[in-house]
Amino acid sequence: MNGLSGKDSSVAEHIARMLLEIGAVKLNTHHPFTWASGWKSPIYCDGRITLSYPQVRSYVKQALADKVKKRFPEAEAVAGVATAGIPQGVLVADLLDLPFLYVRSNPKGHGMENLVEGEVIPGQQVIVIEDLVSTGGSSLKAVAALDLLGLEVSGLIAVFTYGFDQARQLFANAEVAFTSLCSYDILIKEAIDQQLISASDLTSLQAWRKSPETWGQN
Repeated sequence: MNGLSGKDSSVAEHIARMLLEIGAVKLNTHHPFTWASGWKSPIYCDGRITLSYPQVRSYVKQALADKVKKRFPEAEAVAGVATAGIPQGVLVADLLDLPFLYVRSNPKGHGMENLVEGEVIPGQQVIVIEDLVSTGGSSLKAVAALDLLGLEVSGLIAVFTYGFDQARQLFANAEVAFTSLCSYDILIKEAIDQQLISASDLTSLQAWRKSPETWGQN
């Protein structure tokens, strides 16, 4: 999220503070977390926790809605990505008074065996909401599912992104506009300002950021 406007920057910083304060983001270079991919990581983000804090939930909801209106005013519907993007998407759709759909991780195993749930109107402009973007693979899988049904994806907005080059390249190659409310760089700056990480922690976090797939293997 480089080149943020003043307002966007203040929103990102405020969200970073809230994520750290409520423990939605945890930093630990000495006892790293293991992601579903198998990667070792000194940072773990669980945006679902924001849903349990009404004030935080409301702020994130409004920030997402503002981002939709500013960046994607043509949006005619909101689609959430399972699972954490679903509640965020519902909140935004309700605030903007727009239809809502959601994309499953896998097709339902019975009935219509849907991958996308909700009323599908081919040609409708849809904005996709994600809680978190890491490598970007699952997000683009959801976009592809919407495309396959004839929906026009205007772009994708996440609450938080790790900002991996891999994800940026995937979105660029797929020609999918992507933005987020808060990023890894902003969050780390906030953690430094709050003296939550030491100089050695910062060195380790920077090494992870450069090569997350190999970090912590030695």
